[in-house]
This record gives sequence, structure tokens and C-alpha cells, in this order.
Amino acid sequence: MFRSGRSIGLWLIAVLFIASTHRPATSQEAPETSQTRCTGKNLLDKLSATDPALHARIVENANALENGQAIFWKLERPGSPPSYLFGTVHLTDNRIKRLRDTTKNAIRASKTLLIENANLSPEATGRAYVAAAESAVFTDGRTLDSLLSKEEFDQVRKSAGESVPADALRLYRPWIVSLMIAASDCERRRVQSGYRVLDMALAERAQVNGIPVGGLETTEDQLTALASIPDDEQLGILRANIALIDENENLRETMVQLYLRRRIGALWDLQLALAEKAGVPASAYASFQKTLIVDRNRKMREAALPHLEKGGAFIAVGALHLPGKTGLVELFREAGYTATAIE
Repeated sequence: MFRSGRSIGLWLIAVLFIASTHRPATSQEAPETSQTRCTGKNLLDKLSATDPALHARIVENANALENGQAIFWKLERPGSPPSYLFGTVHLTDNRIKRLRDTTKNAIRASKTLLIENANLSPEATGRAYVAAAESAVFTDGRTLDSLLSKEEFDQVRKSAGESVPADALRLYRPWIVSLMIAASDCERRRVQSGYRVLDMALAERAQVNGIPVGGLETTEDQLTALASIPDDEQLGILRANIALIDENENLRETMVQLYLRRRIGALWDLQLALAEKAGVPASAYASFQKTLIVDRNRKMREAALPHLEKGGAFIAVGALHLPGKTGLVELFREAGYTATAIE
């Protein structure tokens, strides 16, 4: 029904959600080629030359963010074996999949591995889309092309691809359009070629070692969260993403490099800064932040706690869910666990 298109769209989806267009990987990933090797530049580094004051502000905020300089944590409580919390980014880049020995050893020693969404089969995803269909379209007479400028709607049509007729596209609400065009060209090609996102690579590693894999939420949960964002904020976010289409590969590379530097928290301030440069105020992301980060953090913690009580759990979720006062690191501390940074 839907497919990833050409533009970056709601690019934080790459951090917050495992792509619903994920296809089963081949038993062994093919070597990278010129068609599957992604290129791009780090936009945060670029800001240091083009807008040093903004760059300094983003870096300062990232450095001050609670628990924002680590992606791997050990969770302990007296009476239970230790568990682990690992931050991922839902991309296929080989650099982020080169795990350190401490991570590999922790997975091998675990009793269960938990990721955000363990069932990404076409059947499960299809059922979720059917369940979300009513919230995906306008039912009050409005149309997407009447809310966007002609230039914006034309760009959305181009990005969505030929598989979505214009007459159908005009009926969709902004949140589903953003989801339809979420992946960059290169990332889409890699997924279609069988490259695994990091989370799926972790799940496969666990399964090879006989470790059961479970999910903390479902595709339907994720789509419902997206659909609940107020329409005016959905529209603002979509407009920002349309304006950033030419930066899609750079945004992907930025995510990868910030992840490798263990500065994933900088992504949020960078997103807001880029949106403001595109004429969309930071307030457009208020419900997005609360619904897709803060509220989901608490739901994922509650889903993980029974496994933590048994001990030996390895929890792997998008790294943007870890830092901050409402992040999972603090939430697990609030639940009585000691959280110690490993890397």
C-alpha cells in the first residue's frame, strides 16, 4: 500500500522507528557496491562554518543533556542478574553494525533480547496499516493539496512515487505522507537489497545464539502514536521535511556520524534548528516530542520491567529514547535500577 520514497520526509523516524518497509534480509548481506554505498556530509559539522553560533548552541545543549554521551548501559538491582540497555539507530550502515566485544558478550550472556518492534513481517505490517487506515485519511472534506502550496504538493507527489496516484495522495493526512517518504534513496535501496537495520542485525545475532527475541511495542502502536499528533503540527513537520528534501543523504550521514561519536542527543536540536531555517517553528514538534519520545519511553519501560525483574535482558531501542530527564536511563533509575554507562 505504501512505500518509502525519495525524500527524507520525517527523518527522525529513522531514529525513532524501525522502518515498516523492512524486508526480510538475505542469509548473508551482499558486499557494498556503488549502488548501495551511501554518501553524504555531516550537517552539524557544516554548521560550524556557516553558522558558528548555532553550532555552538547545539553542541552545548548536547553536552549538557543528561545521559547523552553513552549508548550502552548496564542495569543492576540487588537480587537479579544484570541487564543491559543499548541505543540503536534504525539504519543499515555497516559502520554502526560493527559491535564492540563488550556488546557482543552482553548479548551472548543474555536470556532475552528486546527490541522496539519484533514483528515486521509483511503480514503484521499490513494488518497494522489496515487498522490505521481510518486515521490516515481526511474525513472532514479537507485535502492535502489544499493545505500545501502547489510546489509543495508537487514535491510530495514526486517523492511518494508513481505507486501512489495523486487522487489518493491528496486524501492522506500529513503524518502518513511523512511516513511514506521517510527513507533516503540510498537507505531505501539498501533495505530492498537485503541489508539489515542495526536492530534486526542484533536480533539475528541473538537468534543464532538461541536467545529469544521480543518486542516492546507493535507497528499498530507506532502508527497510532503518529496519527495522534495534531494536524497543524503534522502539517508543519511535513513542510519542514519538504524543504529539507535536498539534504536527505546528508541527514542520514549526520545521524550515522553523531551515533558513532555517541552524541545522538544533538539530533533533536539539529532537527529543530533546520526546521526553523525552513520557516517552521520549534513549537510544531511539541506533540511529536511528547507522543513519540516521552510517552513511548514510559510505555517501553513498563513493557521491559517484567524482563528486568528476571534479569539477563538485553534491551535495544532507538538511541534518542535513552537521554534526558524523561529518557529510559532515568526511568529505569526511577524504577530502582542502577544504570552505569559502558560505552
